[in-house]
Amino acid sequence: MISKAKSKFIKSLKIKKYRKQEQCFVVEGRKSVAELLASDYDVVMVLGTPAFLSTIRPLPGVEVIEASESDLVSLGTFESNDGALAVARMKPERLLLPSKGEWMLALDDIRDPGNLGTIIRIADWYGIKKIVASLETADRYNPKVISASMGSFLRVDLCYTDLPAYIDQIQVPVVGAFLDGDDVHTAPFGYDGILVIGNESHGISEAVSARVSKRVTIPGYGGAESLNAAAATAVILDNLRRTLTGSE
Repeated sequence: MISKAKSKFIKSLKIKKYRKQEQCFVVEGRKSVAELLASDYDVVMVLGTPAFLSTIRPLPGVEVIEASESDLVSLGTFESNDGALAVARMKPERLLLPSKGEWMLALDDIRDPGNLGTIIRIADWYGIKKIVASLETADRYNPKVISASMGSFLRVDLCYTDLPAYIDQIQVPVVGAFLDGDDVHTAPFGYDGILVIGNESHGISEAVSARVSKRVTIPGYGGAESLNAAAATAVILDNLRRTLTGSE
């Protein structure tokens, strides 16, 4: 039985103000919750159907509550949930810096939570372990971000900072995605650096653009005006990985 107090607490975490206040967030769905339980995140509470709870190991220090599918739907954001919902603690914020031989992503004002979650998933696919985001970028713990990342938020670190100031202090190439620049299919990327992806509508801000050392573009062959930020990230990272593999 889920108490009214617990129900109210879980529902409050849909709102950024309360996530920040409680330093907790919600993960929904059988697969994502199972991955969360296997990660290094501190899990506070797990709600699951009897079928789901029968598949997990004992969880010392974690409150485990049996719930129906309708309970899980009413508490979360999914239209259907036949497995589980969990509450976990946020990790302490720490500044992420590039290491030698490593590529990172920098997100300049990515406002759409679905886009951010998809970009995190794409980063995971291409082996990007660190993302630095502007202070205006969507909250990484937004339920839509967690959902769209499909568990990749567990493997990709993300921090928020003043991007222009951050770029000023690093010593690696900074590549930016623009509508004009070197063709991404032939541009050499080098062994390390930071790839900047800009806002869905306005692209990379002037302050960050001034600090980009190399501009790349994805040439279009049809009538579309532009690409979604997540789609552009995938195309550029695919070409980046291809050139790195080809030079090994």
